[in-house]
Amino acid sequence: MTQVKTKKEIVKMLLKNRALEDRDESELMEMLFDEEIAVDVDKYVEENATWKDRLADKITKRAGSWGFIIGFIIFLAVWMIVNGIILCEGKAFDEYPFILLNLFLSCVAALQAPIIMMSQNRAAEKDSLRGKNDYKTDLKSELILEELHDQMSKIISNQNKILKILNDEDKK
Repeated sequence: MTQVKTKKEIVKMLLKNRALEDRDESELMEMLFDEEIAVDVDKYVEENATWKDRLADKITKRAGSWGFIIGFIIFLAVWMIVNGIILCEGKAFDEYPFILLNLFLSCVAALQAPIIMMSQNRAAEKDSLRGKNDYKTDLKSELILEELHDQMSKIISNQNKILKILNDEDKK
């Protein structure tokens, strides 16, 4: 007698495209029918996010907004007006060509780019998890539909046999 395979072994066989025995296939179908495989990816990612991940997401959310862009344009304009027009030459802390401002902008860009990339990596990871979740759900749906199709075929076959028997009885 063949030993009962574990769920892990059956799924490995399925993923490696090896042929399943009829008993293994029915056990897999029972496991798939009884168990939920869909996962709330957003909830899962949020529960497993570190404080660094949340910080990167918040910074990315702010840095990618119209409010940030408008605020930064206003900051740049004020900086240039104060240092170029209002403060007299010699008293300005960053005279034209605004080298200190240029250094500040370079530092902001150097810090902002990797933070945005971290957030994008998390988004890509979330998309990957969604894809895997969709695959599992699609696989389960496909197997369930296949099983239902087989059962419907059996029902139709049995119904045809019954109709044939009834027709034969009517002819007698």
